[in-house]
Amino acid sequence: MHTLLIADDHPLFRDAIAAVIEAGLPGSRLLQAGSLAGALRQAEACEALDLLLLDLGLPDAEGLSGLQALREALPWLPVIIVSAEQERHTILEAIDLGAVGYIPKSTPREALLAALTRILDGQVYLPPDIMRRPPARPAPEAAPDDALAARLGKLTDKQLEVLACLARGASNKIIARELEIAETTVKTHVSAILRKLGVASRMQAIVLAGQADLATLLARRRDAAH
Repeated sequence: MHTLLIADDHPLFRDAIAAVIEAGLPGSRLLQAGSLAGALRQAEACEALDLLLLDLGLPDAEGLSGLQALREALPWLPVIIVSAEQERHTILEAIDLGAVGYIPKSTPREALLAALTRILDGQVYLPPDIMRRPPARPAPEAAPDDALAARLGKLTDKQLEVLACLARGASNKIIARELEIAETTVKTHVSAILRKLGVASRMQAIVLAGQADLATLLARRRDAAH
């Protein structure tokens, strides 16, 4: 049984998303809060809390400040953003700040449940339709095709496999299971990937990976090795 906390200042939305979760994830325990202060109080009092669903429009938290406050006060608690805000840079910043996912409020019921299931299974969720949109202006980490190919060329085959898993939003635990390696080895590979790609975070690595065809690159390497 999972315990989830919905932090949103609109009672109708809280009730609506609670109804979706109760129907799609039966047996779940649901808590509700209408403010950041209320969410903090309930989260601190509930050691069994598995996930907090956070709106960006709480009356006592502006933008991503609520997420920052939660990460500082309760670094152990997974937080997913559920918001009407759909700007790509906001989504990327939320992930960089430690959110385990970002769900637009316009997300259909089945997709919402799939996202929550994925997150409760230890993975990260990013809205695919939004992440496929090109940035409004070139991102600092963006690179020309040749330069990106040169960066990816520095990665070993195993590091490319790890990067491909990262691009799907997989956690270290999931990557370790899929590639049949130790979780500490995954962490070592991720550190090497960030260094070789010249980026500072997993999210920046994921953005770069989205600009390349990793499956084709891996296939070419495997063909060359035979």
